[in-house]
Amino acid sequence: MIRVLTVEDDAAISNLIYMTLTDARYDCTVATDGEEGLRQLENNTWDLVLLDLMLPKVSGYELLEIIRKETDTPVIVISAMNQVSDRIRGLRMGADDYLCKPFQIGELVARVESVLRRTIKQPEMFSYGGISVDVDSRRVFGPEGEILLTTKEFDLLDTLIRNKNIALTREYLYESVWKEEYLGQTRTLDNHIQRLRKKLGYDDVIQTVFRIGYRLYVPDSRI
Repeated sequence: MIRVLTVEDDAAISNLIYMTLTDARYDCTVATDGEEGLRQLENNTWDLVLLDLMLPKVSGYELLEIIRKETDTPVIVISAMNQVSDRIRGLRMGADDYLCKPFQIGELVARVESVLRRTIKQPEMFSYGGISVDVDSRRVFGPEGEILLTTKEFDLLDTLIRNKNIALTREYLYESVWKEEYLGQTRTLDNHIQRLRKKLGYDDVIQTVFRIGYRLYVPDSRI
């Protein structure tokens, strides 16, 4: 069973998360302050951590820094600090996702599932439409040999692969790959998508999702 640690000092929110994830068949444990969260991290192994930032005793930022230095456990930050600068800081510190309060419980479950898909089932190889991607060595091969991608092109492709068949927003893709605030008018992301499509022959595979962003569509993939 997948083990999830929730570090949240708001009793109503932590109880809601606990009941929801337990009903969804996750093994969920709640820590009500940063000190208790630290003990749980030191004494147990977790598949996922849901982390508030404004915690008593030990802050969420301190916990996130400790997690990133000592483990590869994925972290979803759940915080009322909803400024873009807060999200960017959390992502740059190593959070795998950032969910702002208040949130819909269905969105939380969807984000938990998405992060776990990317982390527990990370593909070492991805193959589709005549293209093979070696994720570990960051090399891409087509029918005529190796396809050279820039660092950002590969990072973008990697993000799409790990979220295949999921519509990803332009904001999420840009901030995940470039680690900068997405201002909504930059063409950088769209230009990289166009180059990926051309290099891979993925015109119909990397799809534009109207008013949302992009999706890597792999119809025969089980996710």
